[in-house]
Amino acid sequence: MSTQDSPVRLHAADAPGQPDVTPALEDLYRGFEQELLVPLWTEIGDLMPAHPRSRAVPHLWRWANLRGLAERAGALVPVGRGGERRAIALANPGLGGRPFATPTLWAAIQYLMPGEDAPEHRHTQHAFRFVVEGEGVWTVVNGDAVPMRRGDFLPQAGWNWHAHHNATDRPMAWIDGLDIPFQYVTESQFFEPGRDAIGDAERITPERSRSERLWAHPGLRPLSVGELGPGTPLLSYKWEFTDRALADQLSLEAEGFGGTVEPGHAAVRYTDPATGGDVLPTIRVETHRVVRGAETTPVRETGSSVYQVFDGSGTVTVGARSWSVSRGDLFVVPSWEPFSARSEAGSTDSGSGALDLFRFSDAPVFEALRLNRTHVEGGAR
Repeated sequence: MSTQDSPVRLHAADAPGQPDVTPALEDLYRGFEQELLVPLWTEIGDLMPAHPRSRAVPHLWRWANLRGLAERAGALVPVGRGGERRAIALANPGLGGRPFATPTLWAAIQYLMPGEDAPEHRHTQHAFRFVVEGEGVWTVVNGDAVPMRRGDFLPQAGWNWHAHHNATDRPMAWIDGLDIPFQYVTESQFFEPGRDAIGDAERITPERSRSERLWAHPGLRPLSVGELGPGTPLLSYKWEFTDRALADQLSLEAEGFGGTVEPGHAAVRYTDPATGGDVLPTIRVETHRVVRGAETTPVRETGSSVYQVFDGSGTVTVGARSWSVSRGDLFVVPSWEPFSARSEAGSTDSGSGALDLFRFSDAPVFEALRLNRTHVEGGAR
């Protein structure tokens, strides 16, 4: 390959730690370019920085704006083969216009009109749905109809058939989270369309799905089930149980028995009832409750997170950015950016009187690779 055709471009620099700029060095660099070689001494500052420097940046999306645009899309954009879903992805401004919230995580608002079906398909990307408002849509996973209601978290591991149907006369919006960017950069993704329509037997609206009837009993594992694939077999984690767990933690703290991660800050992690591990191989999901007036300790972590305000109001700080947030707002915490939240919630904007934050992250990937690291300001926890 000639140096003119090579994508490698090297420039000799008169800088500390670099070799003297001479005609011989320039000739050496042209030889590197021709053979598609890059010397480490020209790249080490970018390839091996002292700490993570994410291309993603802290950013906030307002739920009211997202929902308004999704409503307009509902009137203009059909749901069917080709588009598959009326899903509108968050594009982090630091990632060059790609539909990625972070380098590893996808987040989108999905919108389904009354009576509509989102067609069946499956993909290797691990996914979930989280409902911040409304009800009336059922997601059908391998023929199991699962109701979606406010506060419900619905995980679904990769390569499972799934479709959605809106059984009501009202539109509904929710957020989708997937590991699309991670599988995109690792070139590991597969996709397959399914049936054009789900059957009448699946077009039902049960109060509880089959997966809940089998798996949603705390501490109890059905003996009828043998080996399982990756990801949780429980397809719905109901808000009533999440809410009770958070309230009980704060009650225990008030009684002097602890139970919270720090004063005024309760938190739970959604887990696989079969293993006790994360619900999805590449995604960790949590809900945090911060009582009015409390502020969380700033924390840095390797890996990135997306948060949605489930309820309440407050101020969140990510790196050098701070925003006032309220129900539905979404924001990104890039790798190694410090994050903290202060609750300003009250009875007029929160059922619990607290700031409730839904969070998903890529932590399982970093833990599996032993690249996880956390720094808590002051070492408080």
